[in-house]
Amino acid sequence: MTALIHVSALHRYPVKGLSPERLDRVELETSGFFPGDRLYAVENGPSGFNPVAPRHQPKTKYLMLMRDEALARLHTRYDDASATLHIEVGGETLGAKLDTPEGRAALEDLLRRFVPDSLKGEPKVLAAPPQYRFTDSPTGYVSLINRASVQMLEDELGVPVDPLRFRGNLLVEGLAPFAELDMVGQVIQAPSGLRLKVTKRTVRCAATNVDPSTGLRDLDIPWTIDKRLGHRDLGVYMEIIAGGALAVGDDLRVVG
Repeated sequence: MTALIHVSALHRYPVKGLSPERLDRVELETSGFFPGDRLYAVENGPSGFNPVAPRHQPKTKYLMLMRDEALARLHTRYDDASATLHIEVGGETLGAKLDTPEGRAALEDLLRRFVPDSLKGEPKVLAAPPQYRFTDSPTGYVSLINRASVQMLEDELGVPVDPLRFRGNLLVEGLAPFAELDMVGQVIQAPSGLRLKVTKRTVRCAATNVDPSTGLRDLDIPWTIDKRLGHRDLGVYMEIIAGGALAVGDDLRVVG
């Protein structure tokens, strides 16, 4: 593969299941996580998560878009310096300082009122301990979405498909539709020297059926991929094998 892979957007999701934040540039650390991504999750009833000895839990233990599409109507922004999540809903903005019991309680109270029918028990805001994040995959810490794969879905469905439905960290152009799925095991490099190894394909779930702007469950993405290609994969997970900077506009190349 000789074509360059162009980075057209970067996103992080500070709270699992809540809205994305667009970034211009990030610094990725070797064997680390995408910065500021999945720092928090909201437990939906007792999950068994132990912050002292964290083990990966299935996303069904948390509030998430696959089941709780109303979450897409909460527009959020996270301030790293103050650990404050700003939530816009109903024309009002709530600031919840997630490193304090009071701030976590404020978010929990909002969710009790906003998604009461989704709750299996008391919602509880969980903070990721060091060397852990609330990612869907226990091994893939950076996710890549191929814009051409999304375009093929648009052509198949005859309607626009927002790439944010797939909740990826990197949105790239320059690949053929679904070519990312054949890159498992390959290494891609950024101009900074950053190296990412593609570790696995991403199986899409019903969360992709939810419009990230309206919260409406209006498409059937996994079924559409399956009908066309015989699987439900779009995008890939990657691990950081050599740290470095990554910016919108960077051209990546396959080096191994």
